[in-house]
Amino acid sequence: MEFLAFKPVAFAVTAAAGYGIATIGMKLASAEWTAAALALIVFGFLAATQAEVVLMRSIPLGELYLIIIAVETLIVLSYAYSIGEGLSARDAAGGTLILAGLAVVSQ
Repeated sequence: MEFLAFKPVAFAVTAAAGYGIATIGMKLASAEWTAAALALIVFGFLAATQAEVVLMRSIPLGELYLIIIAVETLIVLSYAYSIGEGLSARDAAGGTLILAGLAVVSQ
């Protein structure tokens, strides 16, 4: 896997960000359905879908999902921390294991 190839990395980050944005929309919708929550969910899933379709042409599926899960994990855990939900030791350990798994598989 070529981590220094800009285009695949940019699309992988776009896909992960799309899932992260959709998750933020779902969190907002869990309190109350609003147009903003729905817009974030729809926009996030559309962005993720488009980026993944392009990526699946050049990156093996297993590698692609490891990248997406790692970046999405960072986005969602950062958002959870920013809204005051904090991170338990268990959350931090889980995020660390995901990133460590990506590092091991990418070698």
